[in-house]
Amino acid sequence: MKLDVTLRITPEMLSDAKANEKKELEGHLGTHFDVMDKSFPLEYTEREAVVFDVSSVCDREIDVDDVDLSRVEPDSFVAFYTGFSDSEPYGTRRYFKEHPQLTHRLIDALLEKGVSIIGLDFAGIRRGSEHTPTDRRCADRGVFIIENLCNLSSLLGIKGRLVMHTYPMSFVGVTGLPCRVIAEA
Repeated sequence: MKLDVTLRITPEMLSDAKANEKKELEGHLGTHFDVMDKSFPLEYTEREAVVFDVSSVCDREIDVDDVDLSRVEPDSFVAFYTGFSDSEPYGTRRYFKEHPQLTHRLIDALLEKGVSIIGLDFAGIRRGSEHTPTDRRCADRGVFIIENLCNLSSLLGIKGRLVMHTYPMSFVGVTGLPCRVIAEA
């Protein structure tokens, strides 16, 4: 089974995004990762994956105790299904400013596990002024944050091997790289 978990952008979503987020047309539109002056290694295009269902976490940050870190292997793609993008349309002010976020403790634990990619069904691992420094800290450790994934709920409960295929655009001189992400079970 293959499933595209890349957010499909409609003209309406593009219009909303341009109105609510200034960086959207600099490579940050839809499913993408922030480059942080790094190169995306070609070996990262195919990674064993785990998807955590954290949709029950409300009114607080997603923390270490919300996931089973024993399922996380080095060099893996770890995705978080919150359901936020199912209820809040991409491009709205709330989508960009009030999305879920991971605690610093959980981010540190994922970095210690040596993951390659952290995937989110929302707009960033941290909000506001913490977004860019946290992405940079991860990138400096060889970890890319892929934002704005969709359809992650379809991957919950998969038994056996799950692989994420990630193919970024080959843009130069931009701060974000749009990408296509395909799950294979």
